Amino acid sequence: MRKLLAVLIAACLPFAGQADETGLRALKTADESRGWEAVGRIDIADSAFCTGTLIAPALVLTAAHCLYNQRSGEAVDVRDLTFLAGWRNGRAAAYRGVKRAMAHPDYVYEGRGRMDRVAYDLALLELDQPIRLPTIRPFAIGTDPQQGDEVSIVSYAQDRSEAPSIEEICGVLGHQPGIIVLSCLVDFGASGAPIFQMRGGVPRIVSVVSAKAEMDGGRVALAAIMSHPLTELKAAFTAKQARLKQITPESGQLISGGGGTGGAKFVKP
Repeated sequence: MRKLLAVLIAACLPFAGQADETGLRALKTADESRGWEAVGRIDIADSAFCTGTLIAPALVLTAAHCLYNQRSGEAVDVRDLTFLAGWRNGRAAAYRGVKRAMAHPDYVYEGRGRMDRVAYDLALLELDQPIRLPTIRPFAIGTDPQQGDEVSIVSYAQDRSEAPSIEEICGVLGHQPGIIVLSCLVDFGASGAPIFQMRGGVPRIVSVVSAKAEMDGGRVALAAIMSHPLTELKAAFTAKQARLKQITPESGQLISGGGGTGGAKFVKP
């Protein structure tokens, strides 16, 4: 497919003339947001945020670069992360802290503009308490989408941080090694937002927003071809948990792990 000219990590620039042309629809009411409550805002030290999605009662999927401070390049302390499930109009359906975070083992955060990092830009957050509410149902993982498929995105972003927005139809333009190129619209804060594909009327996560890029003068979104990297990440996450339990003090408290990787986030003005 056509060559990507530039990579701008995690939708670092706003779209010009965005108001009426994006295809985004805000989910401002309880009726509009029903069924999407497992998508939430990940607040980072009260100064930045990303988007994440519950895929198990205590497990959130997001982008790896959300776990790094884009200025210093250092890993964010997990104590500075809060998952706000279904955040809308100043309230969340559930509030949880994070006790452990991990990025894909092959992800390396080296600042903006790196195409090769997109293919592994996945992270898992373990919440301090599971979310077990009938109104908040974790989403299942789907298969990798193919060129020409239609997908949807639910995200928080700049100028729409108080309620999620959905782009119900955008397209898979093609693939590059390890990367999906999409026509979907993303902006600051949309890092880690779930990309859904409907299967039998049920939305399943097929990737998460990593970056936006320029192709033939137009904006596109980038995401990992996720199924294999996510399997690797889950295996590493489980293995690390087992190691931590082996060195847990006699009190039986699980040691909180730091880190993983990540980076570009929307800093609130």
